[in-house]
Amino acid sequence: MKTVYNNLLIIYYSGTGNSARVSEWIAENARSKGMNVHVASFNKFNPADIAHFEGKTLIGFFSATHGFNMPHSMIAFMLRFKELRGSDTFIGNTRAGMKLWKLFMPGLSGIAMYFPALIMLLKGYEVKAMYPVDLPSNWISLHPGLRRKIVDSMVVHCNSLVNHFADRVLNGRRVYLRSLVLLPLDIIVAPIAIGYYFAGRFMLAKTFVASDKCNACGLCARQCPTKSIIISEKRPYWKFSCESCMHCMNYCPERAIETAHTLVFTILAVFILFLNPIFAGWADALIPQGEFSNPLRELVYFVLQWSMMMLAFWAGYEGLYYLMRFPAINRLISFFSITRFAFWRRYHIPGKQGHN
Repeated sequence: MKTVYNNLLIIYYSGTGNSARVSEWIAENARSKGMNVHVASFNKFNPADIAHFEGKTLIGFFSATHGFNMPHSMIAFMLRFKELRGSDTFIGNTRAGMKLWKLFMPGLSGIAMYFPALIMLLKGYEVKAMYPVDLPSNWISLHPGLRRKIVDSMVVHCNSLVNHFADRVLNGRRVYLRSLVLLPLDIIVAPIAIGYYFAGRFMLAKTFVASDKCNACGLCARQCPTKSIIISEKRPYWKFSCESCMHCMNYCPERAIETAHTLVFTILAVFILFLNPIFAGWADALIPQGEFSNPLRELVYFVLQWSMMMLAFWAGYEGLYYLMRFPAINRLISFFSITRFAFWRRYHIPGKQGHN
């Protein structure tokens, strides 16, 4: 099929390889049509690499979905992006797909495509397509990785769909239908996406720990796409800038990186049972009863609740990080993490070797 573009630029954010693989599929399709192609991770893109582009360019932004939104790092990149202004663009996301027997189950995008599309429209680009790809979920903190047979079948299925999409978008056609099928559900989870962006992602960043299997190889810090891991006292430490992309957990050769579920459950239990009623009382005391006071009181309660929860996660993590240096406590914390079990499979897309 003939393309109306001379060049293709794809910039992606990928933790365990899903978005990178989709970008490669589209790039291969474009190369087969004789196009100039450049594919780069958001953290390695250099405008000089596309200085040779001449003629009409299609720009694609493909990303993992985090908390029903595009990761903050990718959003920040798109806000700064100014190359080839006025070009056609497409927005894509990989989302938590599953498989039930022979039925491929879609994930939810939330605002992971709509908000970035709005950004590009406001910056003067024309959005020609939005496309979700239901590759396997990698959220190992919440569920084990899928069995390899299921993963392989999902990859083959998605490869076929993506090639069909590439044929259409490279021919200049508008492609929106697949992104709109689950729009009602995406709208329902939009508040979760907003809460995740402003609060949830910071708390999740403080749930990763290294068990006594860690040999301080530093691979997790070197490969972190957001440079959010530092090695302190021969153990990895996760900063608030962590995007919870799961790259470190899924690619650690020792399976040493785990989620501290004891910390999470303890902090949430204390907040729900003891602190939330106190914050509600503070909000009532600060905002007297009145005709228009309820929305303001709810806002004060929300700010108190989430700011104190982030503070609690930070303080709890600092204490836990210190205690994890003691072997007995390290083993105890790891024992109560469900990610330690052998059946709790790690995930990365087939063929990816852990590099970003």
